Parts: sequence; structure tokens; C-alpha cells
Amino acid sequence: MDQKVIDLVARDVPDLLGKLEGRRVTAAGIERTLATAHAPVDDQPPGWRTEFLATITDPAIAYVLILVGIYAIFFEFSNPGLVLPGVAGAICLVVALYGLQMLPVSYAGLLLIVLGLGFMIAEAFLPAYGSLGIGGLVAFVIGSVILIEVPGYHVPYALIAGFAGASAIFLVFVAGAMVKGRRRPVVSGREEMIGSPGEVMADFTGEGWARVHSETWRVRSPEPLRAGDRVRVRAIDGLTLDVVLEELGPGLRRDEGAQT
Repeated sequence: MDQKVIDLVARDVPDLLGKLEGRRVTAAGIERTLATAHAPVDDQPPGWRTEFLATITDPAIAYVLILVGIYAIFFEFSNPGLVLPGVAGAICLVVALYGLQMLPVSYAGLLLIVLGLGFMIAEAFLPAYGSLGIGGLVAFVIGSVILIEVPGYHVPYALIAGFAGASAIFLVFVAGAMVKGRRRPVVSGREEMIGSPGEVMADFTGEGWARVHSETWRVRSPEPLRAGDRVRVRAIDGLTLDVVLEELGPGLRRDEGAQT
């Protein structure tokens, strides 16, 4: 008001109406005198749509939505078939992008955030000795700080610090654990049956029964087998296992091997 940018300061609406009483203004070329002291006030609160738009265009909310969306889609790609994380992540990303396009967003900052997350994910898959993870964390923090271009209107620094720490822990350690889990040998399912040992339960030619992993399986062999023969699974055909006679040690006859 000292710089003549505004006309007056009021505590609330009644105070404003009282101060406007008797003020002369020019509207459409006609000078008028305001009579506002006893004017009725029609209070129209914003609807749910306006409230929703005000919420998603808050820098902190839009920032959280875009990170949650990226995390959820990454989790869906890491565990295909869950569906829910992918759907929720896609919705969060679209809503976040709508909110960000209503804000003065720096695309360089947004690109740095995505690049930083990508580097931290790559750290879990590539033996970079921490360089990708540290570089990604730095890019993520810088991108978050410069995401909003208007001075005084930015993502809270405490929120950035919290997400930076959580991102580093989640994307490096959790993703690394998933990669290690994928590298472990298969211990269940059809793939694990291939090469498993078994024992023939009764004499047969062609097809018979054998015990594999403490379970009774129908087996098929190209040669006659006797009860007690040790066999090994070479293929699976539906619920039938193709087996071959397991080779015995040197100097052992088949009967001796079966008794052993």
C-alpha cells in the first residue's frame, strides 16, 4: 500500500465492506459511490472439482504423486502380472503430469529427477561400485530443487530429503535383492524337476512308477527298469517324467547298484 499497488488492507470481509463504504470509483466511464456497509454477502465455497484441482496443483502433492507413480510402475515391471501397481502408478503419473503442467515447472528439473531415478535403478543391475547410485542421487536432488521455477514457491526441502533417502534405500538395496534372487538357482516348479534323481518302485517296461522328491510320479524309460533302480529325470511330458537309468560307479553291476 505504501507503493500504491493496493488500495487498502482489511482484516476480513465485513471490515473490507466497511472500508469500501462511500468510496468513489469509475466504472464504464461513470463515477459511482459504493454503498457496501450493509450489502448482503453471498458465500459460495469452492466445489469438489476446484478443491481437487487445488490439491493436485500443490507442488508437494504433485511431486509425491509423480514419484509414487514411478515407484509403482517399477514394481510392476519387476513383478509382472500383479497389475494393481501398474494401474495405480499410471493413474498417479497422469494426475501428477496434469498438476505439473498447471505449475511453472522446469523441464530440466523433471528430466533430472527421472534421470536420477534411472541411475539409481541401474546401480542395482550394473557393477558401477556406487558411481551410478551417487550420481543418480545428486541428479535427483538437484532436479527436485529446481523443479518449480517461481521463487518462494517450491517443493519443501524436507520432503526432497526424505524421498532422496528413501529412493536411495529402495532402489539400490531392494532392487539389488531382487536381482540376486533372480540369479539363484531354481528350487521349485517344473524347471527344478529336470535332472532330479528318483527310484523305481516296481519292475516295468516302457512306463511305470517311480518316487521323485518323495512323490510318486508316472515315468517313462527307453529301457526296462527294475524296482530299486536309480534314475534321473531328463524331461517332463505333462504329468509323465522321461527318465534314464542313472550310471553306476565303476565295478558295480546293476543289481549291486540297486541294492546299494
